[in-house]
Amino acid sequence: MSTYKLRQGRTMKSPLVNLAVRRLAIALVTLLIVAFAIFFATQMLPGDVAEILLGQAATPEAVAGLRQAMHLDQPAFLRFIYWLGNLFTGDLGTSYVNNMPIAELIGGRLMNSLKLAGVTALISVPIALTLGITAAIMRGTFYDRLVSILTISVISVPEFMVATMAVIVFAVYLGWLPALSMANEVTSITGLLKAFAMPVITLSFVISAQMIRMTRAAVIETLDTPYIEMALLKGASRSRMVIRHALPNALGPIVNAVALSLSYLLGGVIIVETIFNYPGIAKLMLDAVATRDLPLIQACAMIFCLAYLLLITIADLVAIVSNPRLR
Repeated sequence: MSTYKLRQGRTMKSPLVNLAVRRLAIALVTLLIVAFAIFFATQMLPGDVAEILLGQAATPEAVAGLRQAMHLDQPAFLRFIYWLGNLFTGDLGTSYVNNMPIAELIGGRLMNSLKLAGVTALISVPIALTLGITAAIMRGTFYDRLVSILTISVISVPEFMVATMAVIVFAVYLGWLPALSMANEVTSITGLLKAFAMPVITLSFVISAQMIRMTRAAVIETLDTPYIEMALLKGASRSRMVIRHALPNALGPIVNAVALSLSYLLGGVIIVETIFNYPGIAKLMLDAVATRDLPLIQACAMIFCLAYLLLITIADLVAIVSNPRLR
Protein backbone atom coordinates (compact mmCIF):
# COMPACT_ATOMS: atom_id res chain seq x y z
CA MET A 1 0.00 0.00 0.00
CA SER A 2 2.80 2.44 0.87
CA THR A 3 4.60 1.59 -2.39
CA TYR A 4 1.42 2.33 -4.35
CA LYS A 5 0.99 5.71 -2.63
CA LEU A 6 4.64 6.59 -3.29
CA ARG A 7 4.27 5.76 -6.99
CA GLN A 8 1.03 7.70 -7.18
CA GLY A 9 2.70 10.74 -5.56
CA ARG A 10 5.55 10.57 -8.04
CA THR A 11 3.07 10.34 -10.93
CA MET A 12 1.15 13.36 -9.67
CA LYS A 13 4.30 15.44 -9.15
CA SER A 14 5.92 14.60 -12.49
CA PRO A 15 3.72 16.89 -14.64
CA LEU A 16 4.41 19.81 -12.30
CA VAL A 17 8.16 19.19 -12.31
CA ASN A 18 8.31 18.66 -16.07
CA LEU A 19 6.34 21.82 -16.84
CA ALA A 20 8.39 23.89 -14.38
CA VAL A 21 11.71 22.64 -15.79
CA ARG A 22 10.47 23.22 -19.34
CA ARG A 23 9.40 26.77 -18.48
CA LEU A 24 12.78 27.55 -16.91
CA ALA A 25 14.55 26.16 -19.98
CA ILE A 26 12.38 28.35 -22.25
CA ALA A 27 13.27 31.38 -20.13
CA LEU A 28 17.01 30.67 -20.48
CA VAL A 29 16.75 30.21 -24.24
CA THR A 30 14.72 33.41 -24.50
CA LEU A 31 17.36 35.26 -22.49
CA LEU A 32 20.07 34.09 -24.91
CA ILE A 33 18.00 35.24 -27.90
CA VAL A 34 17.38 38.60 -26.24
CA ALA A 35 21.11 39.00 -25.52
CA PHE A 36 21.88 38.30 -29.18
CA ALA A 37 19.26 40.85 -30.31
CA ILE A 38 20.44 43.53 -27.87
CA PHE A 39 24.10 43.19 -28.82
CA PHE A 40 23.60 43.38 -32.57
CA ALA A 41 20.93 46.07 -32.31
CA THR A 42 23.38 48.32 -30.48
CA GLN A 43 25.96 47.65 -33.18
CA MET A 44 23.54 49.11 -35.71
CA LEU A 45 23.35 52.48 -33.96
CA PRO A 46 24.56 55.24 -36.31
CA GLY A 47 27.97 56.78 -35.78
CA ASP A 48 31.42 55.45 -34.95
CA VAL A 49 32.00 55.15 -31.21
CA ALA A 50 35.71 55.91 -31.54
CA GLU A 51 35.05 59.06 -33.58
CA ILE A 52 32.38 60.22 -31.12
CA LEU A 53 34.73 59.76 -28.15
CA LEU A 54 37.72 61.44 -29.79
CA GLY A 55 35.79 64.22 -31.52
CA GLN A 56 35.75 65.44 -35.11
CA ALA A 57 39.34 66.74 -34.93
CA ALA A 58 40.77 63.25 -34.31
CA THR A 59 43.15 61.85 -36.89
CA PRO A 60 42.41 58.55 -38.67
CA GLU A 61 45.39 56.98 -36.90
CA ALA A 62 44.01 57.95 -33.48
CA VAL A 63 40.59 56.62 -34.38
CA ALA A 64 42.06 53.34 -35.63
CA GLY A 65 44.18 53.00 -32.49
CA LEU A 66 41.17 53.55 -30.21
CA ARG A 67 39.08 51.06 -32.19
CA GLN A 68 41.84 48.49 -31.75
CA ALA A 69 42.14 49.22 -28.03
CA MET A 70 38.37 48.82 -27.61
CA HIS A 71 38.39 45.62 -29.75
CA LEU A 72 36.00 47.25 -32.22
CA ASP A 73 38.15 46.05 -35.10
CA GLN A 74 37.28 42.42 -34.33
CA PRO A 75 34.34 40.62 -35.97
CA ALA A 76 31.00 41.32 -34.32
CA PHE A 77 30.30 37.66 -33.57
CA LEU A 78 33.58 37.24 -31.67
CA ARG A 79 32.84 40.36 -29.64
CA PHE A 80 29.37 38.96 -28.89
CA ILE A 81 30.82 35.67 -27.58
CA TYR A 82 33.34 37.58 -25.45
CA TRP A 83 30.61 39.89 -24.09
CA LEU A 84 28.25 36.98 -23.37
CA GLY A 85 30.97 35.10 -21.50
CA ASN A 86 31.66 38.15 -19.35
CA LEU A 87 27.93 38.47 -18.58
CA PHE A 88 27.79 34.92 -17.24
CA THR A 89 30.72 35.69 -14.92
CA GLY A 90 29.07 38.90 -13.69
CA ASP A 91 31.38 41.27 -15.56
CA LEU A 92 29.27 43.99 -17.20
CA GLY A 93 32.29 45.66 -18.79
CA THR A 94 33.65 49.19 -18.67
CA SER A 95 31.87 52.35 -19.74
CA TYR A 96 33.36 53.98 -22.83
CA VAL A 97 32.49 57.51 -21.73
CA ASN A 98 33.11 57.40 -17.95
CA ASN A 99 35.95 54.82 -18.09
CA MET A 100 34.46 53.16 -15.01
CA PRO A 101 33.16 49.66 -14.32
CA ILE A 102 29.52 49.54 -15.41
CA ALA A 103 28.56 47.73 -12.21
CA GLU A 104 29.59 50.81 -10.21
CA LEU A 105 27.62 53.14 -12.50
CA ILE A 106 24.49 51.00 -12.38
CA GLY A 107 24.57 50.13 -8.66
CA GLY A 108 23.02 53.26 -7.17
CA ARG A 109 20.80 53.94 -10.18
CA LEU A 110 19.40 50.41 -10.09
CA MET A 111 18.51 50.77 -6.41
CA ASN A 112 16.66 54.01 -7.18
CA SER A 113 14.65 52.29 -9.93
CA LEU A 114 13.90 49.31 -7.67
CA LYS A 115 12.69 51.68 -4.93
CA LEU A 116 10.40 53.43 -7.41
CA ALA A 117 9.07 50.14 -8.77
CA GLY A 118 8.62 48.71 -5.26
CA VAL A 119 6.67 51.69 -3.93
CA THR A 120 4.51 51.72 -7.07
CA ALA A 121 3.77 48.00 -6.78
CA LEU A 122 3.05 48.32 -3.04
CA ILE A 123 0.41 50.96 -3.76
CA SER A 124 -1.06 49.85 -7.09
CA VAL A 125 -1.31 46.07 -6.65
CA PRO A 126 -3.68 46.02 -3.61
CA ILE A 127 -5.85 48.79 -5.08
CA ALA A 128 -6.03 47.13 -8.51
CA LEU A 129 -6.79 43.66 -7.14
CA THR A 130 -9.50 45.02 -4.86
CA LEU A 131 -11.19 46.97 -7.65
CA GLY A 132 -10.84 44.14 -10.18
CA ILE A 133 -12.21 41.43 -7.88
CA THR A 134 -15.09 43.52 -6.53
CA ALA A 135 -16.03 44.67 -10.06
CA ALA A 136 -16.15 41.04 -11.18
CA ILE A 137 -18.28 40.02 -8.20
CA MET A 138 -20.71 42.93 -8.82
CA ARG A 139 -20.72 42.44 -12.59
CA GLY A 140 -23.32 44.49 -14.43
CA THR A 141 -23.92 46.95 -11.58
CA PHE A 142 -23.28 50.69 -11.61
CA TYR A 143 -20.06 50.11 -9.65
CA ASP A 144 -18.78 47.68 -12.29
CA ARG A 145 -19.58 50.07 -15.13
CA LEU A 146 -17.93 52.98 -13.30
CA VAL A 147 -14.72 50.98 -12.70
CA SER A 148 -14.68 49.85 -16.34
CA ILE A 149 -15.14 53.39 -17.66
CA LEU A 150 -12.38 54.74 -15.43
CA THR A 151 -9.92 51.98 -16.39
CA ILE A 152 -10.58 52.39 -20.12
CA SER A 153 -10.13 56.15 -19.77
CA VAL A 154 -6.77 55.72 -18.01
CA ILE A 155 -5.54 53.07 -20.48
CA SER A 156 -6.36 55.39 -23.38
CA VAL A 157 -4.01 58.07 -22.03
CA PRO A 158 -0.23 57.53 -22.57
CA GLU A 159 2.24 57.82 -19.72
CA PHE A 160 3.71 61.14 -20.79
CA MET A 161 0.23 62.68 -20.83
CA VAL A 162 -0.52 61.38 -17.31
CA ALA A 163 2.84 62.75 -16.14
CA THR A 164 2.18 66.11 -17.80
CA MET A 165 -1.27 66.37 -16.22
CA ALA A 166 0.21 65.45 -12.81
CA VAL A 167 2.78 68.24 -13.16
CA ILE A 168 0.11 70.77 -14.17
CA VAL A 169 -2.25 69.83 -11.34
CA PHE A 170 0.06 69.06 -8.39
CA ALA A 171 3.11 71.20 -9.20
CA VAL A 172 1.83 74.20 -11.15
CA TYR A 173 -1.81 74.68 -10.08
CA LEU A 174 -1.82 73.37 -6.48
CA GLY A 175 1.90 73.75 -5.74
CA TRP A 176 1.93 70.70 -3.48
CA LEU A 177 4.72 68.73 -5.16
CA PRO A 178 7.93 69.59 -7.06
CA ALA A 179 7.90 69.15 -10.83
CA LEU A 180 11.25 67.29 -10.71
CA SER A 181 12.09 64.33 -8.50
CA MET A 182 15.30 65.07 -6.59
CA ALA A 183 15.70 61.61 -5.07
CA ASN A 184 19.41 62.11 -4.36
CA GLU A 185 18.70 65.11 -2.14
CA VAL A 186 16.25 63.46 0.26
CA THR A 187 16.97 64.31 3.90
CA SER A 188 13.60 63.69 5.60
CA ILE A 189 10.42 61.63 5.31
CA THR A 190 8.59 64.61 3.83
CA GLY A 191 11.32 64.99 1.23
CA LEU A 192 11.10 61.28 0.47
CA LEU A 193 7.35 61.52 -0.10
CA LYS A 194 7.78 64.53 -2.37
CA ALA A 195 10.55 62.82 -4.36
CA PHE A 196 8.47 59.69 -5.05
CA ALA A 197 4.97 61.17 -5.21
CA MET A 198 4.84 62.34 -8.85
CA PRO A 199 6.55 59.30 -10.46
CA VAL A 200 4.52 56.88 -8.31
CA ILE A 201 1.22 58.62 -9.11
CA THR A 202 1.95 58.43 -12.84
CA LEU A 203 3.07 54.80 -12.85
CA SER A 204 0.27 53.68 -10.52
CA PHE A 205 -2.38 55.14 -12.80
CA VAL A 206 -1.02 53.32 -15.82
CA ILE A 207 -0.35 49.83 -14.41
CA SER A 208 -3.40 49.79 -12.10
CA ALA A 209 -5.76 50.21 -15.04
CA GLN A 210 -4.21 47.27 -16.89
CA MET A 211 -4.25 45.13 -13.75
CA ILE A 212 -7.89 45.92 -12.95
CA ARG A 213 -9.10 44.85 -16.39
CA MET A 214 -7.12 41.60 -16.46
CA THR A 215 -8.05 40.70 -12.86
CA ARG A 216 -11.73 41.36 -13.52
CA ALA A 217 -11.66 39.18 -16.65
CA ALA A 218 -9.88 36.34 -14.82
CA VAL A 219 -12.35 36.32 -11.90
CA ILE A 220 -15.38 36.54 -14.20
CA GLU A 221 -14.10 33.57 -16.22
CA THR A 222 -13.75 31.58 -13.00
CA LEU A 223 -17.19 32.60 -11.73
CA ASP A 224 -18.77 31.29 -14.95
CA THR A 225 -17.40 27.76 -14.51
CA PRO A 226 -19.77 24.85 -13.68
CA TYR A 227 -18.28 24.07 -10.26
CA ILE A 228 -19.06 27.62 -9.08
CA GLU A 229 -22.67 27.18 -10.17
CA MET A 230 -22.71 23.83 -8.33
CA ALA A 231 -21.43 25.52 -5.16
CA LEU A 232 -24.26 28.07 -5.38
CA LEU A 233 -26.84 25.33 -5.92
CA LYS A 234 -25.56 23.53 -2.82
CA GLY A 235 -26.31 26.63 -0.76
CA ALA A 236 -22.88 28.21 -0.43
CA SER A 237 -23.01 31.89 0.40
CA ARG A 238 -21.66 34.36 -2.15
CA SER A 239 -18.72 35.36 0.02
CA ARG A 240 -17.79 31.72 0.71
CA MET A 241 -18.17 30.89 -2.96
CA VAL A 242 -15.77 33.68 -3.94
CA ILE A 243 -13.18 33.14 -1.18
CA ARG A 244 -13.16 29.32 -1.03
CA HIS A 245 -13.87 28.38 -4.64
CA ALA A 246 -13.38 31.22 -7.14
CA LEU A 247 -10.25 33.04 -5.94
CA PRO A 248 -8.03 29.94 -5.38
CA ASN A 249 -8.80 28.72 -8.89
CA ALA A 250 -8.29 32.20 -10.36
CA LEU A 251 -4.92 32.57 -8.63
CA GLY A 252 -2.93 31.64 -11.73
CA PRO A 253 -4.62 34.17 -14.07
CA ILE A 254 -4.51 36.87 -11.36
CA VAL A 255 -0.77 36.35 -10.80
CA ASN A 256 -0.28 36.52 -14.58
CA ALA A 257 -2.24 39.78 -14.65
CA VAL A 258 -0.07 41.24 -11.87
CA ALA A 259 3.16 40.08 -13.55
CA LEU A 260 2.18 41.49 -16.95
CA SER A 261 1.21 44.80 -15.40
CA LEU A 262 4.44 45.03 -13.39
CA SER A 263 6.44 44.14 -16.51
CA TYR A 264 4.71 47.04 -18.24
CA LEU A 265 6.06 49.12 -15.39
CA LEU A 266 9.57 48.47 -16.73
CA GLY A 267 8.73 50.27 -19.96
CA GLY A 268 6.77 53.05 -18.33
CA VAL A 269 9.59 53.84 -15.94
CA ILE A 270 11.76 54.98 -18.88
CA ILE A 271 9.31 57.76 -19.74
CA VAL A 272 8.65 58.69 -16.13
CA GLU A 273 12.33 58.88 -15.14
CA THR A 274 13.01 61.10 -18.15
CA ILE A 275 10.11 63.50 -17.53
CA PHE A 276 10.73 63.88 -13.79
CA ASN A 277 14.54 63.68 -14.08
CA TYR A 278 14.52 60.74 -11.67
CA PRO A 279 18.04 59.30 -11.19
CA GLY A 280 17.25 55.72 -12.13
CA ILE A 281 18.66 53.13 -14.49
CA ALA A 282 16.30 54.11 -17.31
CA LYS A 283 17.59 57.68 -17.28
CA LEU A 284 21.14 56.29 -17.26
CA MET A 285 20.39 54.17 -20.33
CA LEU A 286 18.96 57.14 -22.24
CA ASP A 287 22.08 59.18 -21.43
CA ALA A 288 24.20 56.26 -22.67
CA VAL A 289 22.27 56.19 -25.97
CA ALA A 290 23.02 59.90 -26.46
CA THR A 291 26.77 59.31 -25.97
CA ARG A 292 26.87 55.94 -27.83
CA ASP A 293 28.17 54.19 -24.71
CA LEU A 294 27.48 50.70 -26.09
CA PRO A 295 28.51 48.53 -23.08
CA LEU A 296 26.35 50.64 -20.77
CA ILE A 297 23.37 50.47 -23.15
CA GLN A 298 23.72 46.69 -23.42
CA ALA A 299 23.99 46.21 -19.66
CA CYS A 300 20.93 48.37 -18.92
CA ALA A 301 18.87 46.68 -21.64
CA MET A 302 19.81 43.23 -20.33
CA ILE A 303 18.74 44.22 -16.81
CA PHE A 304 15.33 45.33 -18.11
CA CYS A 305 14.88 42.15 -20.14
CA LEU A 306 16.03 39.95 -17.25
CA ALA A 307 13.52 41.61 -14.91
CA TYR A 308 10.74 41.12 -17.47
CA LEU A 309 11.58 37.44 -18.01
CA LEU A 310 11.85 36.90 -14.25
CA LEU A 311 8.38 38.32 -13.63
CA ILE A 312 6.79 36.32 -16.45
CA THR A 313 8.55 33.10 -15.43
CA ILE A 314 7.47 33.44 -11.80
CA ALA A 315 3.89 34.07 -12.93
CA ASP A 316 3.97 30.97 -15.16
CA LEU A 317 5.38 28.81 -12.37
CA VAL A 318 2.68 30.03 -9.97
CA ALA A 319 0.03 29.28 -12.61
CA ILE A 320 1.44 25.79 -13.06
CA VAL A 321 1.52 25.06 -9.33
CA SER A 322 -1.96 26.53 -8.74
CA ASN A 323 -3.54 24.46 -11.53
CA PRO A 324 -5.85 21.97 -9.71
CA ARG A 325 -5.78 19.47 -12.58
CA LEU A 326 -1.98 19.19 -12.35
CA ARG A 327 -2.10 18.94 -8.54
